[in-house]
Amino acid sequence: MSLLDIPERYNASTLLDRNLGRGLAHKVCIRWQDQEVTYGEVYRRVCGFARALRALGVRREERVLLVLDDSPAFPVAFLGAIRTGAVPIPTNPLLRSDDYAYFLLDSGARAVVADPPLLDVVREVCSALAEPPLVLASRPAGEGQPHLEELVQAYAGDLPPADTHRDDMAFWLYSSGSTGRPKGVVHLQHDILYTCETYARHVLRITQEDVTFSASKLFHAYGLGNNLSFPYWAGASTVLRSGRPTPEGVLETIQRYRPTLFFAVPTLYNAILNHPNCGRYDLSGVRLCVSAAEALPAEIFHRWKERFGLVILDGVGSTEMLHIYCSNTPEALKPGSSGRPVPGYELKIVSPDTGQPVAPGEVGDLYVKGDSELALYWHQHEKTKRSLHGGWFYTGDRYRVDEEGFYWYEGRSDDMIKVGGLWVSPVEIENTLIEHPAVQEAAVVGIPVEGLTRIRAFVVLKPGRAPSEALAQELQEWCKERLARYRYPHYVTFTEDLPKTVTGKIQRFKLRESGPPVASQVG
Repeated sequence: MSLLDIPERYNASTLLDRNLGRGLAHKVCIRWQDQEVTYGEVYRRVCGFARALRALGVRREERVLLVLDDSPAFPVAFLGAIRTGAVPIPTNPLLRSDDYAYFLLDSGARAVVADPPLLDVVREVCSALAEPPLVLASRPAGEGQPHLEELVQAYAGDLPPADTHRDDMAFWLYSSGSTGRPKGVVHLQHDILYTCETYARHVLRITQEDVTFSASKLFHAYGLGNNLSFPYWAGASTVLRSGRPTPEGVLETIQRYRPTLFFAVPTLYNAILNHPNCGRYDLSGVRLCVSAAEALPAEIFHRWKERFGLVILDGVGSTEMLHIYCSNTPEALKPGSSGRPVPGYELKIVSPDTGQPVAPGEVGDLYVKGDSELALYWHQHEKTKRSLHGGWFYTGDRYRVDEEGFYWYEGRSDDMIKVGGLWVSPVEIENTLIEHPAVQEAAVVGIPVEGLTRIRAFVVLKPGRAPSEALAQELQEWCKERLARYRYPHYVTFTEDLPKTVTGKIQRFKLRESGPPVASQVG
C-alpha cells in the first residue's frame, strides 16, 4: 500500500464507520471483565465524547492527555478526540507525578482524561500550571467531577468525523524512555491505516473471526496496534485487561476469553514459562503468538513451542514507525531473528563509519522506510533532523542480514560494546547466558575500567539458585565455550531484578550508572 491509496481527506476514527458499513454494529467489539460492548455502542460513545469535547471548548489540534489503563474508556477517549480533530496522547498510568507534569508542559494539553485512582495526582499536577487543563474522569468519581460516561450521555448523537487531511496531526505517543526522557512522537491521520494494510494484512492476516488479546497496553504503540487498530480495521473482537500483566493474570485471561491472537513481550513470555503452574492453562484457542519491543531469544521460542505447541512470531517495530515493520511469518521463520521486511516497508543496513550499505552478514545501523513514519519529535528539532533522512528513519538499532534476507538484532547502536577494537553485541552474550540452567534473565553493558572498555553482565538467577563467585566464573566459562573468547563478561553481578521500561525493554543506561563491579567477580 502507498500513501496515494489513502483518501486525501481522511480521519483515523473512521475505522469504526467501516464496520458499521459492513453490518457489524451488533458484533462484540470489546470484552472487558463481565462487559461486552458492540461496535455500534463503541461508535455511539465515541461520537458522544467527541461532541462533548467540542462543547467543552477543546478545539482542533489541541491535545488531550490520556492517563488510562486498558478498558472501554480508552478507545472512546482516543477515537473520540481524533473524531473531533483534537490530538489524543496516551500515557502510561503507572508513572509518577513529575512524569505527568513533563507531559503536560511539553504537550500543552488542553484536557486530561484519567482513571479515578489517578485523579488526585493529575489534579495536583494541573494545579501547578499557569493554564490548568480541563480534568475529566474515565468513569464516575465523586460529585462534581465530570466523567466520560456522563458526558457521552449528555452529548449523545451522531457526529461526522472532522474534515481532516490524511497528513494532519492525529495523535502522539511518548517514547518509552529506554535511553532517557521520553520524546513526543507525532503521528498523522494516515499512519494507523498504513500499519493495518501492511503488518495486519500480510503478517497477522487478521479477519472478523479473530479475537485479539494484547498483554502490552494500549498506551504503547505495540499494544495500540494489537488491541485497537488491527481488530477495529478487520472487524474482529478484542479482549481488554486492566492491571499489571502478571503471568497468572494473563494466563487466566487467555483461558477465559480464548483469544486467537496473543501479543506480549519477551520478558512476559519468559515469566509465563517460569510460572510453576503454566502447564495447567488451556491456550488451545490461540492460533498465533506475537512478540516485539525487544528481541526474542531462540531459547524462549523453543521452550514456548515445546510447552504450548505454539510458535511466536518475533518482529521489530518502534514508536516512531507505529508498529512492526520487520517480522517472521508462519511460512518464513527463523527463531532468534527478527524476520524479513513487512510488505510496504524497506530496510537497509549502513556502516556507521562509511555511510554505505554493508555486505550480508556484516553489522551496521538499521534504517527503515515506510509511510507510518513519525512526522517529527515534538520540541526536538535537532533530534528530528538526526533521525529522519529523506524518507529513511534511523532506528538506532544494530542489525545484520543473512543470505536469505532474515534480519538479526545485534543491540542498540549506543549499546554495542567495542573491546580490543572489536564490536561485541550485548544481545549475543545475553542470549548465551540465559541458556545456562541457572539463569532466568541477563543484561549486558560496557563499562570503563582503567581507561578500557570491559563487559559487565547483570544476572537474575532462577529460584533455588544462589549467587557465588564460583557460579560467576562458571558463567564466564560458559560464554567463552560458546562464543568467540573475547565475547564474555569480564564481570558478573547478580541482582534480584533488572530495570525495565513499561514495555519490557531493559534500561541499560541505568545499569551503566549502577556503580563499580565487585573485584572478586572479575573473570
